[in-house]
Amino acid sequence: MAGEIPDLVVQERAGTGKGAARQARRDGMVPGIVYGGGEDPLSIQIPFNVLLKRLKQGRFLSTLFNLKVEGREDVRVICRNVQRDVVKDLPTHLDLMRLRRTSKINLFIPVEFVGEEASKGIRKGGVLTTVRPEVELVVTAGDIPEKLVADISGMDIGDTLTISMITLPEGAKPTIDRDFVIANITAPSGLRSSGDAEEGEEEAGEA
Repeated sequence: MAGEIPDLVVQERAGTGKGAARQARRDGMVPGIVYGGGEDPLSIQIPFNVLLKRLKQGRFLSTLFNLKVEGREDVRVICRNVQRDVVKDLPTHLDLMRLRRTSKINLFIPVEFVGEEASKGIRKGGVLTTVRPEVELVVTAGDIPEKLVADISGMDIGDTLTISMITLPEGAKPTIDRDFVIANITAPSGLRSSGDAEEGEEEAGEA
């Protein structure tokens, strides 16, 4: 089931060209364009502070948004480019691409771990170490999973969970073409330290 898609509220921008874009910036807005989806390009603008906050939250270029423009139907978009001032590194323009429900896009999907109470490794005092709390997948815009579920109930200390052990939504696949690690269960730090100490004593004795 797809998760909730965040809204991106923008305004339609009157006029095109460099003059209109400069005016938008003087008004505290960042100009932009919405294109694709079999429709004509649409000139937009978004408050500078709103865009800057979104950018600071991260993953802006890999987040699917529900674009809201007054007087127009909502449409799903993804940002394809944010131009920045070469000196101040602040946003000066953005390009948004409309998506059909069948469009394929790259998105980071969070991983939820279940089965900790049944895990032999956790019951022994092992620690779940998360290597990738989210995974970048190629997904269909109309069927974006809210999360990936990773079952660690069968894992013991020293076991590793890889992407091949997680059931992915139909049609989705990782952007990395190898069986990469998602998490593992490691021994408690106290147990690891005592083991290291014993190994050190043995080496000293052998020397």
